[in-house]
Amino acid sequence: MGLAIVAALTPPEVEVSLTDENVTVIDFHKETDLVGITALTVTARRAYEIADTFRARGVKVVLGGMHPSVMPEEASQHADAVVIGEAEGIWPGVVEDFKANKLQRMYRQHERPSLLGLPIPRRDLFTEGAYFARHTVSTTRGCPYSCSFCSVTSFFGHTYRCRPVEEIINEVETLSERKLIGFVDDNIVGNPKFAKELFRALIPYKIKWVAQASVTIAKDDELLRLAAASGCIDLFLGFESLSQANLVAVGKRINVVDEYEDVIRKVHSHGIAIHGFFILGLDEDDEDVFKRTLCFAQKMRLESAQFAWPVPYPGTALCETLDKAGRIVTKDWSQYESNIVFEPKKMSRETLQKGRDWVWREFYSIPSIWKRVGVARRNSATLWAVNLYYRAIWQGKLRNNVGKESFLSNFLARKTPS
Repeated sequence: MGLAIVAALTPPEVEVSLTDENVTVIDFHKETDLVGITALTVTARRAYEIADTFRARGVKVVLGGMHPSVMPEEASQHADAVVIGEAEGIWPGVVEDFKANKLQRMYRQHERPSLLGLPIPRRDLFTEGAYFARHTVSTTRGCPYSCSFCSVTSFFGHTYRCRPVEEIINEVETLSERKLIGFVDDNIVGNPKFAKELFRALIPYKIKWVAQASVTIAKDDELLRLAAASGCIDLFLGFESLSQANLVAVGKRINVVDEYEDVIRKVHSHGIAIHGFFILGLDEDDEDVFKRTLCFAQKMRLESAQFAWPVPYPGTALCETLDKAGRIVTKDWSQYESNIVFEPKKMSRETLQKGRDWVWREFYSIPSIWKRVGVARRNSATLWAVNLYYRAIWQGKLRNNVGKESFLSNFLARKTPS
């Protein structure tokens, strides 16, 4: 979605193409004048390889996205220019500077851009049929909370900004088909008043949608009712831990473990499925965390879930804390998706790896899927497909640490495994 927005910000006289290496092989010999690459931490090493290859051919390269924004000096070693922060207000100037042969080394936002009047993303540049859900829409940016493990605030700041509801609806109306929309916000209910206005406006369109939200949605009956009425079929909720001490330590004070069961029952009572996020290996976790977390997720019949160990992404408070304590074992960014890159406090890295693997394997076993999803539940066919998708990934040994660094947008952008 990020590059589709950048493409929309590009002056109309400039010809633009988009390549997603998840679905298309990069043509390094294609005639091109300027290459823009966006990178998360886990893709930074590959982004640098791509950038170096194009630069070796004399092609100018601009790097942007979350990782280059928090590690601009590192990124600048592989690029002619680095965009720090969001592209709005910067990218058109980058293009004009390139045309004038005056690219600057760094481009930085001096204030957070307004979300008023954003262009419609260039979805026409996506590869047709390559994505689980082609239609993703952003309605807000940022998160009102400051969890130490999350990279959202390091990129978007501590403000929570909302697009005008009318403009969101106009974008929804441009979608060629609206069977399923993925709202890629980091927390779609961060501003309940805005969320209610948005959900009311969506009701007449009779769409189905999924999004990430905080567990606080269950504390507002009207908000939850409107979410369901507007077509919400699945919420991605960050439970994170079953230890209140862990939640306090990582700054997730809005979560109360004793309220989790009520949260789940209320969301389920509105016919909305739950995809739960759990972090295993926080400082208060011992080896019992694996069984406790699995039993909880199965007992509460979570339709799907993600189990990950903490990742100290650069720019986060967690990274700073672990780095100062000498507990980060590598800063090879290519290791940050599939390996444990810190020393856990109450278990070994090997124990954490094996425990996390066991939880995944048990949660996505056929008996577990049957008990949690069955056949009579609303959207049971879709829920089975999602569970079998994760099971296929696991059996295919693509056992990366699928955490929350832009998880929803990445999930929606993945191809169905063959």
